Amino acid sequence: MKVLKSSFFMLLPIFAFSTVLMAAESPESSEVASTPLSWAIAPIAALLALGFAYYFYKKVMEAPEGTDKMKEIAHHVREGAYAYLFRQYSVVTLVFIILLIIFAICAYMGVQNPFVPIAFLTGGFFSGLCGFLGMKTATNASSRTAQGASESLNKGLQVAFRSGAVMGLVVVGFGLLDISLWYLILDKIVYTAAHMESGLRFLGLQLVPAGMDPNHKLVEITII
Repeated sequence: MKVLKSSFFMLLPIFAFSTVLMAAESPESSEVASTPLSWAIAPIAALLALGFAYYFYKKVMEAPEGTDKMKEIAHHVREGAYAYLFRQYSVVTLVFIILLIIFAICAYMGVQNPFVPIAFLTGGFFSGLCGFLGMKTATNASSRTAQGASESLNKGLQVAFRSGAVMGLVVVGFGLLDISLWYLILDKIVYTAAHMESGLRFLGLQLVPAGMDPNHKLVEITII
């Protein structure tokens, strides 16, 4: 019953979002939306994945941590894991800055799509966030898995599988969410009819060429 209640409240905003999108694409609307209704599948799936990831994380944290010795060992493991993760992120951040500069230079030279540097940053941010959430869940689940396995095989496997599912679901969820938001921004804000006709420049970059054929809009969006 608890699972059903949690799922119901989690799905409410998703259904509301889908309804709003369908209304925006209805024939009665004053402007025909160019975003296909099938686009809604991606953000809905992303929100579902993130919702279930949160649910599984809460179930993992509800499991008993085990004995004092288990808690002590888990605490040291957690400290070491975070030290490794933040050290890794400090190096990756430096690499990201260098690559961002290279992509920006290429964009200004006209040999790189102007949206790639920003898309590179958003993808990197979500990737780092997924790594942090996965590490947090795994280190919190270690002693709980051991305690569950000491009681029964089923309890140990439940904690372990739920912990692993969190990482997989946040990767899929944030990945789909990132792509969905980019598509919506490009479709509704960047590649508008006015911009395709007169062109769009920003910070010296030619984002949309003047006189662009509207039939090539989806091609331009998907090759970014």
